[in-house]
Amino acid sequence: MRMHTLLIIFTAVMLSCSNTPEKNAQGESNAGVLPLAMMQDENLQKAYFASGCFWCVEAVFESVKGVEEAVSGYAGGEEPNPTYREVSAGRTGHAEAVMVLYDPGVIDFATLVTVYYGSHNPTTVNGQHPDYGTQYRSVIFFTNEEEKAIAQQAKADLGASGSYDQPIATEILPLQKFWPAEDYHQNFERRNPNQPYVRSVSIPRLNRFKARFPELLKEQRSSAE
Repeated sequence: MRMHTLLIIFTAVMLSCSNTPEKNAQGESNAGVLPLAMMQDENLQKAYFASGCFWCVEAVFESVKGVEEAVSGYAGGEEPNPTYREVSAGRTGHAEAVMVLYDPGVIDFATLVTVYYGSHNPTTVNGQHPDYGTQYRSVIFFTNEEEKAIAQQAKADLGASGSYDQPIATEILPLQKFWPAEDYHQNFERRNPNQPYVRSVSIPRLNRFKARFPELLKEQRSSAE
């Protein structure tokens, strides 16, 4: 029994978003992968969401039409210049979050909120399986009153829909500051498809979203293109 318990604990630790090396699977630092020019593109708007491990959230949003890029990072806490080690330990008040850069001519904020709620369990307090703690809580960060109203209405509608037995736990907070995560976290799922957590958690979560919202997905290029 003790050995079985230890095996369960070991598996849970290995399949955790916080269990990652300081470099990627290829041993590279991934320096320079942040899309800095795109982040400054005035034709793109930004939206900010948190719903568990940011590797998963980033991959979901990047699969959606009109989303040019999603950047993993940290938001919601008071600690300046937070590091992954600090945030994943739950010591900063920050949540793992993503900044979504999108073309408002293709997709609007309300649809991004639909993507958000449709890609995680918003009733889970402080976590998304298998990651738990305030750093993995569900949050929509708004940057203006219009976004706030859309987020609040979507939360109220979802709560009244009868889709869940538990209350919607998503926080709706003003964005104070978004801190981009270390370079090796950017596009982590795409760059590390064989990483155990990615195979067991990130990819299945992405595939569930794709099956639920095929009309929102980007067209897949053929191998000949």
